[in-house]
Amino acid sequence: MSQNKSPESPSRKMHRKIRNAQQRVKKVSAKATAAAATGAKLVPAPEVKNPHAAAIDVHSDNHVVCVGPDQVQTFGAYTVDLHALADHLKQYGVTTVVLESTGVYWVPLFELLESRGFEVFLIEPSQARHCGARPKTDVADCQWLQRLHTYGLLRPSFRPPESVLALRGYWRQRQMQVRYAASHVQHIQKALEQMNVKLTEVAADIMGLTGRRIIEAILRGERDARLLASLRDPTCKKSEEEYAKALQGTWRPEHLFALKQAYALYRFHHEQITECDQRVAEELARLPNRAADKPFQPRPRRCGRKSNEVRFAATEPLFQALGVDLTLIDGIEINTALMILAEIGVDVSRFPTEKHFASWLRLCPQLEESNHTRKKRSPRRGKNRLAQALRMAAQAVSRTKTPLAVFYHRIKGRLGGKGAITATAHKLAVLVYRLLKHGADYVRQSMEEYAAKLKEQMERSLRRKAAQLGYDLVPKTPAAQPS
Repeated sequence: MSQNKSPESPSRKMHRKIRNAQQRVKKVSAKATAAAATGAKLVPAPEVKNPHAAAIDVHSDNHVVCVGPDQVQTFGAYTVDLHALADHLKQYGVTTVVLESTGVYWVPLFELLESRGFEVFLIEPSQARHCGARPKTDVADCQWLQRLHTYGLLRPSFRPPESVLALRGYWRQRQMQVRYAASHVQHIQKALEQMNVKLTEVAADIMGLTGRRIIEAILRGERDARLLASLRDPTCKKSEEEYAKALQGTWRPEHLFALKQAYALYRFHHEQITECDQRVAEELARLPNRAADKPFQPRPRRCGRKSNEVRFAATEPLFQALGVDLTLIDGIEINTALMILAEIGVDVSRFPTEKHFASWLRLCPQLEESNHTRKKRSPRRGKNRLAQALRMAAQAVSRTKTPLAVFYHRIKGRLGGKGAITATAHKLAVLVYRLLKHGADYVRQSMEEYAAKLKEQMERSLRRKAAQLGYDLVPKTPAAQPS
């Protein structure tokens, strides 16, 4: 009978991997020696593209720096240590530095090195993840990164220009405040339900004008359902009698206390959102005017102002900063256009084509092929704030009567809702890229033009299939009208 083997310890497993790697290196060296003896051609050594390169393994409390194969030193993470690190790099004549995006610990180091004149490459950790059987230590990591960067094998991540970074910081802070406010809306709903006040059953948005009037009256001490129902806006769908029935509650003090605190926190976060909007408006005013003398024609508003929309007139300043009006694209509202400006700026030359841009957004399937067989294709995993905004815009445009909505429903019948959202977001990303790169005015396609294009594509496909089967596709002649 076979005996169960005891599990291998991590240290023995690591030593076994290192031993196997050393044996593979010896075999390769032996083959190279044999090939040199027989006069066979060897693969040329990789070209050194960054001779003065360094690498930094970033941590919260220290940074491990490698400026050469055997020149590794550890520095602290305090500001004085960062300046000493930069002086150390200058001493060794380093001109370009690579570091991984570890949490947010890389941000102060990145900004300091850029201000000191270094060319800094910020890379994703996945680029150096597949490194063979080398041991995983901080020293080995920075040595491997320095070696890869020396041969130019690392690609830097996209980072917007300095003029856009402040706008991005304020906009991301605003998004965080919006999420916090939304969580307190849930707390308000919970407190109302615990008191059996069915405001959510009669009001479409409890944080709308009617909902806020009723909640504030409850917090002031009003308990009469008829008086509370009279606060409804006349345009509400539900009648005053239905509101009166829904607003009869139990009014327990602990639930009222929870409602009071949740509503106070909701209003506090909206005050913070207003302050963020003021900073965003100031940053928009600082950006150069790329529209020049182009006339600005604002897009007519199709619905009322939403609660999370910016609280200042941002359409014209945004048009001047971008040079084009992105809100003319179906599904792109003012908040989405501001997100685009804050995340990528106005210069998309970093992306050679629209396909590169869509790939960076993770909105296109990655091609995996082996032995002429394509494997399952799906977008790369990962989060991208701009991609999330475009997906939300795609979901909104699917409910409109536009060519993009027709495209969404066509893809939904073939790939389902999730695939249709991704495909429509990809189409929106392509339109955004073309507008920002070429600067041409966006020309909205009519439903008639889109229907004619679909008919032409379908006819071309039918002709191709008929030719493959040996048939001719002949248009049907109209029947003669009886005299």
